[in-house]
Amino acid sequence: MMKRTNDLIFKLIFGSPGNTDILAAFLMSVLNLPEEEYETLTIVDPHTRIESENGKHSILDIKLHTKSQNVIDIEMQVADTLQLKKRILFYTAKMLTEQLDRGEDYDKLRNVVTILITDYSFIEDSELYHHRYRFYDENTHLLFSDTMEINVLELPKLPPNSDATSLWDWLRFLKTDREEEMKMLAQKNEKISKAFGVLMELSEDDKVKLRYEAREKAERDERDRMKGSLARGRAEGRAEGMVAVAKKMLEENMSAEVISRFTGLSIAEIENLDA
Repeated sequence: MMKRTNDLIFKLIFGSPGNTDILAAFLMSVLNLPEEEYETLTIVDPHTRIESENGKHSILDIKLHTKSQNVIDIEMQVADTLQLKKRILFYTAKMLTEQLDRGEDYDKLRNVVTILITDYSFIEDSELYHHRYRFYDENTHLLFSDTMEINVLELPKLPPNSDATSLWDWLRFLKTDREEEMKMLAQKNEKISKAFGVLMELSEDDKVKLRYEAREKAERDERDRMKGSLARGRAEGRAEGMVAVAKKMLEENMSAEVISRFTGLSIAEIENLDA
């Protein structure tokens, strides 16, 4: 079964113009907007961001306008990424600032909402699977503004048993790899049933399958690249640490042979430090 956490499949299910009823049902489970906001959803499509220097690693997300022109962006993130918090802040702020041309009144600004779905634990020191961030005073907890809002949904923190919310059902739909459980969720929720049907149709589409495999490979390559960068950084850090230790040992007039046994540096490397 195709992974719904694959951002291409997620977008084809929730971001297709013919599936706005599925999208609306999902959004209502996440957000506190008035129900009438979902009567008209306009999807900005396509919305693909290229974030790597060689253009090979792109981000497929869903950007839409509600009935009163509030802006919502949904992003699926399956692997830990450096500076993700700052990037999410930047794009959320950009959705706000790009609404106005120079000289226009601020009353034209509409609320902007980001929904970030992660397939890994992202928020430290919390076991909750849904966090909603707005501008509050940290002492009085009074709301300064709800103009910008960031929602974080963490799939690994989803409890195994239902908490009787529609959000749990939707996130379980995204997370489970068992078709039997998927069918049970579909029986409970009409829109999940439709989403499951769309997923089955996508699974039979050869062109979609090729694009799906390409996205999966791109994600695997990116994870391997990140792991490699981290490993190299750690190795370089250890090497720099051993050089510092070797220099201190030389200051104590220890022999190059002893230093080599202790640090793993070669005799030639140690002699170069002493040159």
